[in-house]
Amino acid sequence: MKKKEKLLTVVIVSYNSGNYLLDCLDSLKKSRFPRKLMEIIIFDNASNDNTVYNVRRRYPQITLITNTINSGFASANNKALSYASGKYILFLNPDTLIPPDTLPEIVRFMETKKNAAVSTCRVELPDKNLDDASHRGFPTPWNALCHFLGLSRLFPGSLIFNGYHLGYRNLDKIHRIDSCAGAFMLVRKSAGDQVRWFDEDYFWYGEDLDFCFRIKKAGLNIYFFPRVKVIHYKGISSGIKKHSEKLSTAGYETKLRSTRARFDVMRIFYRKHYRSGVYRILTPLVLIGIAVKERLTVLGLKNYQYADRI
Repeated sequence: MKKKEKLLTVVIVSYNSGNYLLDCLDSLKKSRFPRKLMEIIIFDNASNDNTVYNVRRRYPQITLITNTINSGFASANNKALSYASGKYILFLNPDTLIPPDTLPEIVRFMETKKNAAVSTCRVELPDKNLDDASHRGFPTPWNALCHFLGLSRLFPGSLIFNGYHLGYRNLDKIHRIDSCAGAFMLVRKSAGDQVRWFDEDYFWYGEDLDFCFRIKKAGLNIYFFPRVKVIHYKGISSGIKKHSEKLSTAGYETKLRSTRARFDVMRIFYRKHYRSGVYRILTPLVLIGIAVKERLTVLGLKNYQYADRI
């Protein structure tokens, strides 16, 4: 029997998410979005904590797919999509909390804004600051240079120096952006099908940025919809974000792996999208800069681990 189509499919990829996933599901349960129009799919990437047991116990009606290995975020989302029937697909991180009005409001926006392929809401960190990954420009060599030299922080409202996070845009108004984060990414399924969803060359990080790049390249639009929000604890699985490092159970090896993945993403993205044309001459300098920044970050991680032990 053919599966009945829903208006919204929520896809959550989980890896050792523990109680954060349960809290996320509890917040979805309180959503004012009609339950009969929504389905939730959880794809667990071989967690070794009690995530799977707890979800099955508290939410037996939810579709839960378990992977035997951690195949990465892009691969997990792509596999979960084969179970999805929604007109819209919401990619949602397990370490988020969804206020009751968020889903009905942003889906209503997508229904009325026919030229919107992707949208995101205001994604807030626990301290109420914006998760800047949810409101991004593309990391051209110039934007990336300004970001890593700190110029974007010195001139946050500058069109020239803060293209990395589009700091010159009015965050209180609906507007188009280059990219949003996979923590909360609402996609019109027809648009995702058009660009063939996530590139599995990305294991951890970067698949959302690459997806948005291809969406924009296809002439489609991505919107920032600040009338509603979600709370994102961010970094629970990786353990490398300062605001959540004390909440994460990630060990040193996981932190090192996630740090390496961050810089692998930079190399992969640059080679895929900026290695030719006008940026070609900059390739050696860009790759050297990434390597230096990675080395310094890994050294800082090792020093932090040593200091923590003593």
